[in-house]
Amino acid sequence: MSDPVKPTEQTTEPATGQLQLYLQLIRWDRPAGWLLLLWPTLSALWLAAGGFPGWHLLLVFVLGTVLMRSAGCCINDVADRDFDRHVKRTAQRPVTRGAVSVRQALTLGAVLALAAFALVLTTRAAAVMWSFAALAVALAYPYAKRHVSMPQAVLGVAFSFGIPMAYAAVQGHVPPQAWLLLLGNLFWVLAYDTEYAMVDRDDDLRIGMKTSAITLGRLDVPAIALFYAAYLLIWAWVLDAPVRSIWLWLALAAAAAQALWHLWLIRRRERAACFLAFRMNHWLGLTVFAGVALSV
Repeated sequence: MSDPVKPTEQTTEPATGQLQLYLQLIRWDRPAGWLLLLWPTLSALWLAAGGFPGWHLLLVFVLGTVLMRSAGCCINDVADRDFDRHVKRTAQRPVTRGAVSVRQALTLGAVLALAAFALVLTTRAAAVMWSFAALAVALAYPYAKRHVSMPQAVLGVAFSFGIPMAYAAVQGHVPPQAWLLLLGNLFWVLAYDTEYAMVDRDDDLRIGMKTSAITLGRLDVPAIALFYAAYLLIWAWVLDAPVRSIWLWLALAAAAAQALWHLWLIRRRERAACFLAFRMNHWLGLTVFAGVALSV
């Protein structure tokens, strides 16, 4: 590995300039990240409530999702700052280039996480308790990339924890259905985050980062196909699709068609195509949510 590139010396920024840096830090201009979190969470919320969950819970989980994803970006960028300098796609992130200090990023992340926790406090005690487990997994993910051959599995748990949280907030406990949905959603995260990892595979190999794209090697595309299939089949089974309305069937079929399109995009493992496939996954999540919402 070459010598780390030293971050530029931090200068005093005007208030508007500092705000822009913070918005870059939390990926405000890239909503796909929090949308990937939102759709399975809302699906669980509708399922747990047997329909529309009410404006209070809807607001709590939409805002909480945005806040926690933003906090996660702060933590991730601090943890990966020494690696991100060697990856073209991430070299200009605010913490990596020294425009935002580690202390500033961690402070912002803590404020955002506390704001999300304040929202959870307005729900049931069970949701409050499970929020600590969700936070622990979120904190563990950035460091899993150093020790776990497929850290996307850890991300899958973190990005799926809105499911048991939603059930806890509505019902006061987490039934087996929620954990099975979490398992299925984990496979979806494995699919789209392996596509994401394929974009940086060459850089990650050079700097010693562990990812599913590296671990799977030339089996990456077939594995992604299996991940998509496992996700859709598990959700169809758990939701007892044969006895639900035609809307759920149509949604699952449309989601499967999107998955096939993503597989077509990544077949040659080209960076731009893999990144496009990753970014388009939030539409797949929206499709499944629409089918769930129309069938309960």
